[in-house]
Amino acid sequence: MKISLSDAMNAATRLSQSRLIQPNRLTEASASLQRLLDGVRLRASETVRAPGTASSTGRDAGQFLSRTFGNQAGSRPYKLYIPSGYHGQPVLLIVMLHGCTQSPDDFAAGTRMNLAAEAQTCLVAYPGQTSAANAQKCWNWFNAGDQRRDGGEPSLIAGITRQIMRDYAVDPARVYVAGLSAGGAAAAIMGHAYPELYAAVGVHSGLACGAARDMQSALAVMRTGGGGPARLAEQRVVPAIVFHGQRDTTVNPRNGDAVVAQVVDSTVYTKRQEDGQVPHGHGYSRILYFNAAGAVVVEKWMVQGAGHAWFGGSPAGSYTDPKGPDATQEIMRFFLAHPR
Repeated sequence: MKISLSDAMNAATRLSQSRLIQPNRLTEASASLQRLLDGVRLRASETVRAPGTASSTGRDAGQFLSRTFGNQAGSRPYKLYIPSGYHGQPVLLIVMLHGCTQSPDDFAAGTRMNLAAEAQTCLVAYPGQTSAANAQKCWNWFNAGDQRRDGGEPSLIAGITRQIMRDYAVDPARVYVAGLSAGGAAAAIMGHAYPELYAAVGVHSGLACGAARDMQSALAVMRTGGGGPARLAEQRVVPAIVFHGQRDTTVNPRNGDAVVAQVVDSTVYTKRQEDGQVPHGHGYSRILYFNAAGAVVVEKWMVQGAGHAWFGGSPAGSYTDPKGPDATQEIMRFFLAHPR
């Protein structure tokens, strides 16, 4: 049975606005919201979904370890990839936040970030959302309590990051966070809440920090797009690379614009657009935003004809679009060029 965007939106709105909101009906509304973030049965032409949870991370030669972190907000499992070239020297760390229904193993398989990390000799962490925290294993980006520093899920993700920095030789100037969909929204929150911790962020098919404050506003912003609070003037500008599909019917592409607007003021930054075409794949436009010193602070990729999926990903993982451009390689390139 296929569920359309409008059907899921209407069902969730009816449930969330009910005058007799009971716990089971809130669960139903939450499930409707999460189905939207899952991709609402993404069209086969836009994405490839593996038949089950992927466990392979590709032909990497390093170690993929299971760990757990806990604090006053609870605990979360995570996976950590250690490349074969790591021997205690200071290295780069990337924190990868999966989308709804995904797992760290699935996300690693689909993005092939471990292969990129093996080539560049860097650590990659994959925090895992639990079904106890969210029935569909989505990061709770739309909850006000999960959008602030030192509280809720941001404190857990930052805690995982800092635990790895204590346990391994991580260059503190080269720590990054990226995510897909709900994970992309969570990555935007992390850059906003912890500008001193993350050198740059990657937001793939996500939303701006604070774009929603509850379930009802989340449904609205996913459908129409919208921004969150502006970055504080005294707060460090955290560079960002943003990807969105032109035909994303799960998270409106205007949300990508909102992520950019939260980082840079278009009246101050100059910009340049470059268009390209992946051989036998998608066309795209890339807008570069330059600061007064001529440095690129934001890259925004709009991929023509693409939906809600990780671009250039592997069908070994869920919610991937192998037609490119290669988001993993572009994110790695951007991070390498942006130390704090």
